Amino acid sequence: MTGGWVESYPDDVKAIYAAGHDLGNHSENHKDMPALSNEQQKEELMKVHNKVKELTGYEMFLFRPPYGSYNNNLILNAKDCGYYTIQWDVDSLDWKNYGVDSIIKTVTQHKHLGNGSIILCHNGAKYTAQALDEMITTLKDAGYEFVPVSQLIIRDNYHMDHEGRQIPD
Repeated sequence: MTGGWVESYPDDVKAIYAAGHDLGNHSENHKDMPALSNEQQKEELMKVHNKVKELTGYEMFLFRPPYGSYNNNLILNAKDCGYYTIQWDVDSLDWKNYGVDSIIKTVTQHKHLGNGSIILCHNGAKYTAQALDEMITTLKDAGYEFVPVSQLIIRDNYHMDHEGRQIPD
């Protein structure tokens, strides 16, 4: 959830929450977070956090940094705000608008695809909605199960590697 998206689509935010999905923070203004001061980083997180809480009553705790751009400082600031920082390992490249077949092939044949993978897709990309049914069916047929990110994360005693993966301590 970005601040602008929450403001533009409040009914969708409520519907996503009502359907039992995780709501995750993607910052207020989709800025390159490591370039911001500690105070600005926390403000970017908490502005959208408070909008979602006011709208749904839900306390978000998952944060995906815009552009996948993060550093140790951002992860610590997010943690101070009650967030687990999440990174994907399978990029659908849907944002490049190569088409439905490209999204499906890119995801289902991705070299990093495996148990625990987090697939990056964008709600505003041109072909993503059209690709989802076949992509999901193909992955399920291959034995994958879809679960909320909140069921994948390690909540205590972990560190993150250079790819953004949580590693148990």
